[in-house]
Amino acid sequence: MSTRNATLRQVWVGLRLFAIMTLGLGIVYPLAITAIGQLAAPGQANGSLISEGGSVVGSSLIGQSFTDANGVALPQWFQSRPSAAGDGYDGSASSGSNLGPNSDKLLQQITDRKAAIAASDGVDPASIPPDALTASGSGLDADISPEYAREQVARVAAARNLSEAEVSKLVESFVAGRDAGFIGDPTVNVLQLNLALAALSAGP
Repeated sequence: MSTRNATLRQVWVGLRLFAIMTLGLGIVYPLAITAIGQLAAPGQANGSLISEGGSVVGSSLIGQSFTDANGVALPQWFQSRPSAAGDGYDGSASSGSNLGPNSDKLLQQITDRKAAIAASDGVDPASIPPDALTASGSGLDADISPEYAREQVARVAAARNLSEAEVSKLVESFVAGRDAGFIGDPTVNVLQLNLALAALSAGP
């Protein structure tokens, strides 16, 4: 009888612990973290979405392709870095290329990208920054290096009939420094830069 009672007590303790943990970790904790996020940083908690004209046009955290239906880069826009996520910047297929440094396929991709950028931007292939030629680990990077943004200034300015000085000034205004002053490298958010570029082209 005592053994049976002890077993029942253990089962009861287990059920209570299960209920408490389910309530605490499955309901209370997620709701509390969600509430804190919405109060402290609602923009970031909701995905750092960017709106233009009352419509959401993207997120400052997820890159986009600025190409035509055939995947050809549109000269009037600053281009993001290459993406290996699905057909490019596919959030449901986030990934790198999984190609190693000794891969002939990776070497060919870099060679092709270098030739295409050199031709479209009229630059020395040796001066093209690495992030213009290689995909990131996630395939979803929203940012490029300031060097890659500056390298595209002449092409974008010509395509939009703007002066290079105007476009260059715009680029510099979007250069973000290192996090906390020492983490990572300076970056330029491509979507934010292109939205400002569209506004500059539209005029007052």
